Amino acid sequence: MEKFPLDLHTNVQYIKGVGPHLAGVLAKKGIYNVGDLLFHFPSRYVDRRNILPIAKTPPGKDRTIIADVITSGVTYLGKRRSRIFEVIATDGKGMISAKWFNFHEEYMKKKFKKDKKILLAGELTEYNGTKQFVHPEAEVLEEENEPQFGGRLISIYPLTEGISQNTVRKIIRNAIEKYSSEIKEVFPREFLSKYKIDGLKDAMLTLHSPPNEADVEMFNSRRSSAHRTIIFLEFFMFELGLALRKAATEKKKGISIKFNKKFHDEFLSTLPFELTGAQERVISEIIADMERPHPMNRLVQGDVGSGKTLVALACALQTLHNGNQAAFMAPTEILAEQHYRTVSKITDKFRMPCALLTASIKGEMRESILAGIKDGSLPLLIGTHALIQSGVEFKKLGLAIIDEQHRFGVMQRKALHKKGAEPDVLVMTATPIPRTLSMTLYGDLEVSVIDEMPKGRKTIITKVYTDKLRQKLYDGMRKELSLGHQAYVVYPLIEESEKVDLKNATMMAEELSKVFAPDYRVELLHGKMKAEEKEKTMNAFKDGKVHILAATSVVEVGVDVPNATVMIVEHAERFGLAQLHQLRGRVGRGDDQSFCIMVCSERLTEEASRRLNIMKETCDGFRIAEEDLAIRGPGEYLGTRQSGLPLFKLADISLDIKLLQLARQAAFEVVTEDPLLETTKNRPIYEAIRDGGALELGGVG
Repeated sequence: MEKFPLDLHTNVQYIKGVGPHLAGVLAKKGIYNVGDLLFHFPSRYVDRRNILPIAKTPPGKDRTIIADVITSGVTYLGKRRSRIFEVIATDGKGMISAKWFNFHEEYMKKKFKKDKKILLAGELTEYNGTKQFVHPEAEVLEEENEPQFGGRLISIYPLTEGISQNTVRKIIRNAIEKYSSEIKEVFPREFLSKYKIDGLKDAMLTLHSPPNEADVEMFNSRRSSAHRTIIFLEFFMFELGLALRKAATEKKKGISIKFNKKFHDEFLSTLPFELTGAQERVISEIIADMERPHPMNRLVQGDVGSGKTLVALACALQTLHNGNQAAFMAPTEILAEQHYRTVSKITDKFRMPCALLTASIKGEMRESILAGIKDGSLPLLIGTHALIQSGVEFKKLGLAIIDEQHRFGVMQRKALHKKGAEPDVLVMTATPIPRTLSMTLYGDLEVSVIDEMPKGRKTIITKVYTDKLRQKLYDGMRKELSLGHQAYVVYPLIEESEKVDLKNATMMAEELSKVFAPDYRVELLHGKMKAEEKEKTMNAFKDGKVHILAATSVVEVGVDVPNATVMIVEHAERFGLAQLHQLRGRVGRGDDQSFCIMVCSERLTEEASRRLNIMKETCDGFRIAEEDLAIRGPGEYLGTRQSGLPLFKLADISLDIKLLQLARQAAFEVVTEDPLLETTKNRPIYEAIRDGGALELGGVG
């Protein structure tokens, strides 16, 4: 009778060879149960099918030798007399040494007895004319047994400290032996044939133990049929989640609004400029969605300065005109306050009350705002995370707008959505997202793109300076300031660090004050300042009373001062492409020519040099986003788990685009044909989702 059930959810510690201690080590890699372990795939493979004699094996990585032990024991090495365990072995035509600095003496003596045939594998070097391994993988070969990790393709796993390759291979082998029968197939045969993939169990077993005839290059480049199968499955299960979510949304009853063209024209007449064609098109797309009886879920992408806020406001006003409320959530107090100042000027003209709610607003003012939202007398609320806190209750929330959505986690966006009864949701980003990522992360959303800049905007002149050109930099700043313009100077640190030799905002604000005194005023702005101080400084800059704003990247998002024409980024090599593009977007918002100067070290890494060159070459945010994805890969591109990026085992969004598109097509076809996954052929898919991703495939969605 089994002590533990045969279940992929079984705690990994109950697999033979694991136990509580090793289970803790595996947990660091996110391996908690049997399913996690079975789908912890090798990162590469080493070909040990052709083992050469010692004399013919050249030094290098991934070498394998079979030889007979001549002597073994503890010896001492170097001036410090380091204690090592050394094995000397021969294959009759050559000698080899294997050394270990960390060892259990009694265990090693028993293992490497004289005349035992052993297999050694690892990086082969040469020392004093003798070939040697240091801390190799080692296996004693019995005549009746084949080598465990010799004579075939060997799986190399991504590991964490405290576990060896040999150990992880053994426990995976034990898990496969006992639990692989519990892996259920997800797709019927005709589906596998249509999309040219293998069965799930076969693919999993092949990845852990490739057949002897396998092409090592195909496996190491992730182009084997087994790799294709798992990658397709991961994408499919994620896209299936998006397809089901979209289908469910389309069935829900939402708030339908009636578009009032006369009111919209009145709104447009209050603006001192005309909307771009792209803005008008996107407003029409959003309104068409909002008129439908189902909840809207739409993403608006638009480059820095393309006018997304105005588009959102136009749609919010229609919601308010229909007797509903709207909420506008921004990631920072500075951005929320700026939106409030911009929006309230317009809503005041239409006698539609608008309020600002941030963590800084307390006491009677906060209570008054909360009461107004609850009884409906306050139709429009702009704020930060404070909007999703307990106690914030809307009477009839019709539209939830989320600005710079990539800065909010999935749960935060969901929390704002839950403040109403299926409100329309509009998420916006000024960080253009490559099409492949957009498809993967926001496949359940309709997407609108504002791909046109306001008329009259000039291309920002972008240059790279080293510190040697600092005087030229200051001369250029002084010229712009003399024309009545303003400048930002952005630093990566607030205060001086003993560990990092970088210019910091506090110290450089003082230096700039000396350089530009007495003609021009310099002020410091950073995220650790109190809200009142930040607002006071920002308002002084907006009003032209401050000429140079020395700041950290707190100004990266949303700050709008059309009179600012100079953006200096110190230690630009320390910033990512998306950040640099956002910072550059703080200038060029008026009619005058603007400049972005990236000051960097003379010694740049290849990647940093590539980033800065891209910034010089283009101001197109979508091209920059594609380059950023190519440089950093999808994992770092969006940063954290909270961003919503799926954590795939093998799939790579930037490398597997065609498979992603194919899997998306397959997933949406399945849901279109069978929205509840209730047919016999789709039952296994439903069960995989219901099980909560026991295979860590459904779990990514």
